[in-house]
Amino acid sequence: MRLQDKVAIITGGANGIGKETALLFARNGARLVIADFDEEAGTETVQELRTLGTKAEFVKADASNLYDVQKVVDTAVSLFSRIDVLVNNAGITRDGFLVKLDPAAWDQVIAVNLTGVFYFTQAAARVMVNQGSGVILNAASVVGLYGNIGQTNYSATKAGVIGMTRTWAKELGPKGVRVNAVAPGFIVTGMTDKVPEKILDQMKEKTPLRRLG
Repeated sequence: MRLQDKVAIITGGANGIGKETALLFARNGARLVIADFDEEAGTETVQELRTLGTKAEFVKADASNLYDVQKVVDTAVSLFSRIDVLVNNAGITRDGFLVKLDPAAWDQVIAVNLTGVFYFTQAAARVMVNQGSGVILNAASVVGLYGNIGQTNYSATKAGVIGMTRTWAKELGPKGVRVNAVAPGFIVTGMTDKVPEKILDQMKEKTPLRRLG
């Protein structure tokens, strides 16, 4: 029970990596606020978390909406009086080759994957700094390090998340708040269902085990 009574916000926590993270945290004793735009899946996830004996709450939120973000943070503080962990996991893809990429697709991905991480971190960090402790975990990606065909917008956001993580670690570390990023390879989730098989095969060939996570 390494996270006994720790309070965690997990964005994009209704599905995929976010949901699995929430389940792992719950098994280790954490109390959870799940933020996601998918209300049906979010509600189901919270019900599943509660069956594990943890206290959990779902808040429907768009990571790119500052009002929604503040509502999530306020809910955590109101329910549990503190925030120990923020997992910035929410993200979307709107893939396309550079010459064909719709500017709207660029804006949407930047808004959720980059600006949303900034919004959530800024709001949660204010609480954590006042506490003198906290942990912020940002979901980056290998494509933020190496790029990927057809993912100009997504790659840009993940590279940006890595840059922000390094900056925030320097700013917040002296105040007792640790900031780190994880950069997974391609993990089998609903998001990868939208990626062409040819691209997935290329990613598999770049891994030592020749398979997706």
